[in-house]
Amino acid sequence: MIQIHNQSDTLMMVIHEIYGINQHMQGFCERVSRQRFDVICPNFLERNTPFNYSEEKEAYHHFMENVGFTDPLYKIKDIISEVKDEYQRIFIIGFSVGATIAWLCSEGEHINGVVGYYGSRIRNYVEITPKCPTKLFFPQEEQSFNVDQLISTLHIKNIDVHKLNGKHGFSNPYSSNYNDLSAQKAFSEMIEFIMRH
Repeated sequence: MIQIHNQSDTLMMVIHEIYGINQHMQGFCERVSRQRFDVICPNFLERNTPFNYSEEKEAYHHFMENVGFTDPLYKIKDIISEVKDEYQRIFIIGFSVGATIAWLCSEGEHINGVVGYYGSRIRNYVEITPKCPTKLFFPQEEQSFNVDQLISTLHIKNIDVHKLNGKHGFSNPYSSNYNDLSAQKAFSEMIEFIMRH
């Protein structure tokens, strides 16, 4: 788990991808903490070392078989109930499967906002109506589904959805799909969203 304390009244809970807490998650958490927020990034893999990007199939299989979406959801609720009195605002930021978990958390209590980066599995949970402000970033295209179709479904629910140049992983500087312009745009829009709420 990553924990960074800045004596802030705002907590950012960052939810990792299938790979676990890797360089991307560490760098992102540090970048968010430089905005003077407190940061928590729980480790849902229950292993000390993250998966390498070359182990994508193993990482995906491990996540689906051993982690799933429900278990992290309950762990996040437990963490929030423990810290809710310490913070005026709590935001959840997720990447890929973490974005889907963040989306599932959007119906929960004590959450002031949710931000999801390329949460492709959100398509399996479109029946959810967030109780808090929600901002989602998607790439232009995804291999497994039609991005525009999902975006139009989410717009009906008044979700703040953005489609940015690039592919899945556009915000990850360690990914071959990294897109610097889209990553910077998403980060600044995320900070603006957090400041607004």
